[in-house]
Amino acid sequence: MTRAPLVRDAVLAWFDVNARDLPWRAPDRTPWGVLVSEVMLQQTPVARVEPAWRAWMDRWPEPGDLACAGTDDVLRAWDRLGYPRRALRLQDCARVVVERHDGVVPATEAELLALPGVGGYTAAAVLAFAHGRRSVVLDTNVRRVLARVAAGVALPAPSQTVAEVRLAESFVPDDDALAARWAAASMELGALVCTARAPRCGDCPVADLCAWRSADHPPDAHAARRRTQPWAGTDRQVRGRVMALLREALGPVPDSAVDAVWPDVRQLERCVDGLVTDGLLARILGPGPDDPVTYRLPA
Repeated sequence: MTRAPLVRDAVLAWFDVNARDLPWRAPDRTPWGVLVSEVMLQQTPVARVEPAWRAWMDRWPEPGDLACAGTDDVLRAWDRLGYPRRALRLQDCARVVVERHDGVVPATEAELLALPGVGGYTAAAVLAFAHGRRSVVLDTNVRRVLARVAAGVALPAPSQTVAEVRLAESFVPDDDALAARWAAASMELGALVCTARAPRCGDCPVADLCAWRSADHPPDAHAARRRTQPWAGTDRQVRGRVMALLREALGPVPDSAVDAVWPDVRQLERCVDGLVTDGLLARILGPGPDDPVTYRLPA
């Protein structure tokens, strides 16, 4: 008997007791609500997403509601979740769901992958969590759990490998409902116990089955390949400040106000140009050459 069934049983039993009560897991969840949660949760922690998700779903409970919304309202509602292009992709996704699928989130991998902003992980997650279908849900948390438990390494390689996907596939049960449950449970274990920086091995339900623990916790073999970038001074910080200014404004903002956001003129210009190119900001030229330029969220 391989270790996979033993690991699954232990993790599922742990999940039955320790699963967080999240709204997108509730019995009355909708496929659209699951899709929205998956987009919001990309690179954003649950604690920040949950209140935003609740407000979003109250306002736009169906794809058709979001499809008809103003882009400026969508960006304001996204607020400080970060990476606001996700909000634009989510609205594009809603429009396609309305136009091609009569407002119903599709239930096949091919149709999900054809939606704007939906990649392999999101498609697999929606299949599992929205439709209860078997799929290989392989996010950062699951990758880390399997790397430690099965491969005996501290962290997975920076880029996902074919061998890694095959390993994950071998852990997914054949039964649809059980496979969806395993996806949620293994993800939860990585988020709460088998964390990247401070794993709580003493609380882990599969500590006795963990190859990394048996090997006495060898260090990360890929540490030199991982790049970390501080937040302070980055283009992301500048873009975030500009977006915050525009979200809070009641009308168009003069370029002088935008100029005051950041002292590095060249970096600010680069970031503002990028926001305009990304469709997150509209630049309004005055009627005359000497009239000021103003900025606003796209209508």
